[in-house]
Amino acid sequence: MENINIPENGFYIHYKHNPADEDKFNYVYEVVGIGRNTEEKTYTVLYRPMYKNDWMPPANYQSRPLGMFMENVTIDGKTVPRFTRIADADTISELEAIRAEMYYKN
Repeated sequence: MENINIPENGFYIHYKHNPADEDKFNYVYEVVGIGRNTEEKTYTVLYRPMYKNDWMPPANYQSRPLGMFMENVTIDGKTVPRFTRIADADTISELEAIRAEMYYKN
């Protein structure tokens, strides 16, 4: 097996997230797994937004190349991760409730 750095499943904030936005979970995503392109042998991160949008259907997940997901970006002269894992238990509980409403509601 290859020795690659992969994100754990869980909730992540994209660097474009602005906590002052009306939707406090805009640019917040749930990583649900890693995929592999069978032809190119490349890896992608599978994730889904934790905010309402009209651009995702009919897809169930978004994907981004693994290297791009894990890379740092420079914004206004400051280097930050493209995605940062959310570790706060209260925020995770809120996101789990949103996930249930958005993705598991019948």
